[in-house]
Amino acid sequence: MKGMQVLYSAEEIAARVGELGRQISRDYAGRDLVLVGVLNGAFMLTADLARAISIPLMLDFVRAASYGQATASCGEVRLGKDVELDLTGRHLLLVEDIVDSGRTLARLREHLLAKGAASVRVCALIDKHERREVEVTVDYPGFSDAHGFLVGYGLDHAERHRQYPAIYRVEGRVEGRVEEEQGS
Repeated sequence: MKGMQVLYSAEEIAARVGELGRQISRDYAGRDLVLVGVLNGAFMLTADLARAISIPLMLDFVRAASYGQATASCGEVRLGKDVELDLTGRHLLLVEDIVDSGRTLARLREHLLAKGAASVRVCALIDKHERREVEVTVDYPGFSDAHGFLVGYGLDHAERHRQYPAIYRVEGRVEGRVEEEQGS
């Protein structure tokens, strides 16, 4: 696609998600696991990861936003949809598309622990360290060497480009806007 370079192919993503699923299955064996996907970006990863995990699990979603239509975080994290499951005493794996500044992730982790979760760990498809503002740990990173503005496999620009099976680095402009960094 013009102006976009494949960073991770669909095959590379599938292989990495499979590896993560096996590792999570080993680490959570015998525990009451709940996957909590962060909408909208992590819906593809959450679905694929749930299929790659071989132990029983429950699934729920939360919606948090710090971007709106912008390409850079506004700094304020808003909860748009909360989990519906009772989290008391359960081990949560928060599934995020991309972790950049760390603000959204820190806010969500705090929120879920306050709901009585026994633990909250994090799986993120992309763990970008270069713009981290809040110290957070990504326990299960998919890829940690991504730079630039990314779209595809759930990652978006103004709610577009999520449907691509690969992850692309945007070069220059998309829809007439110069791209900046992204992430939570």
